[in-house]
Amino acid sequence: MVEEEDVVIVGAGIAGLATAVALKRLGIRSLVLERSEGLRATGAALTLFPNAWLALDALGVSHKLTSVYAPIKRGQITNVQTGATQEVSFAVGTNGTGAGPRSVHRKSLLEALASELPIDTIRFSYKVSAIETQTQEGSPITIIHLGDGTIIKAKMLIGCDGVHSMVGHWLGLAAPVSSGRSAMRGLAVFPQGHGLNQEFRQFVDVGMRAGFFPLTDKEIYWFFVYQSPPNGENFAGNPELIQRELLENYAKHLPPLYLDIVRHCDLSTLTWAPLMFRYPWDIMFKNLRKDNITVAGDAMHPVTPDLGQGGCSALEDAVVLGRHIGKLLTEQGKLDSRDIAKAIDGYVKERRWRVTWLVIGSYLSGWAQLAGSNWWMKFFRDAIFYKYLYPRFFKAVHYDCGKLPSVSFASELEGSSKLD
Repeated sequence: MVEEEDVVIVGAGIAGLATAVALKRLGIRSLVLERSEGLRATGAALTLFPNAWLALDALGVSHKLTSVYAPIKRGQITNVQTGATQEVSFAVGTNGTGAGPRSVHRKSLLEALASELPIDTIRFSYKVSAIETQTQEGSPITIIHLGDGTIIKAKMLIGCDGVHSMVGHWLGLAAPVSSGRSAMRGLAVFPQGHGLNQEFRQFVDVGMRAGFFPLTDKEIYWFFVYQSPPNGENFAGNPELIQRELLENYAKHLPPLYLDIVRHCDLSTLTWAPLMFRYPWDIMFKNLRKDNITVAGDAMHPVTPDLGQGGCSALEDAVVLGRHIGKLLTEQGKLDSRDIAKAIDGYVKERRWRVTWLVIGSYLSGWAQLAGSNWWMKFFRDAIFYKYLYPRFFKAVHYDCGKLPSVSFASELEGSSKLD
């Protein structure tokens, strides 16, 4: 069976759904292919910083989350070895969009985005098996082969299929590499309420970083990041083992409050995974666009979580790509498939430096905080990194990716497509 679509997005994660919403705002209908049976909620929760809320505001969905999740106004970072605690405060605005960070359920974010799309936009349990390109009447056409034998001809393909992106591999991007660190994450549930303030807590020691922050009055998201040996342990798919190893081995020296939170973890949310990233020179110099095909989110720039920018930057990608496509729509009144490459090139050019900086900053932040205890590492961490580098890296969370242009025929979406 052969189908024809204007835009196909591979992956119904944050980047994929946000991109579909951005296109819908412009009057462009897309088809989202997701290999899972439903919306993926791996990771349980994430913290969205001001740049993410500005992107969600541009997509028109921020209000669905800011009305539920309260901003984090302050927190504490404790050095486990010395017991010294540093207070951290976040400025909170009044408009609810560019305000301070908020921690949200990942599934709630996905549902907020998905609810903006027509009911038949997402197809679950669909796996892409092959990609090829052809030229038809002078215009590039992407041929997408699905695992069930279906063939889809698309005028534009956007790979939002995660760290191990098939679309990214097709573009020639090298596989992501291990950062030398792994993370355990979970959601603790206190049916009677946990009684904690809306503040984050973090504990730092040589080779590890742990923390938690409340999501609601009964749920707490927690994490544990540590240096892991290459080809070492693999706890994937065994939540009972993850919890036991963490309590009895990795985190046994942490405060009782943190250990109690881990004990209350809903095991169905407990995950372990190595932290991967893409070499920054791959992002800077490899092809991020071929014909009318590109990538967004982790498929373009897998990043370690040390600045909390994985999901945030994926939301930025969606808005920036939408801006460049919307610009052509505004100028021409329609978007000819022969012009799509121009819009993608603008998107790629704008995103390269930004996401490269995020990948570098995130990796260095994690490395500096978890690296060794010798004198030169302590000097670098305390005298150079925390004093000069980290403040510059953290400014990235206040980035404004812009607004989507107003397109006069956006309301025509359900009736017809604007891609020719």
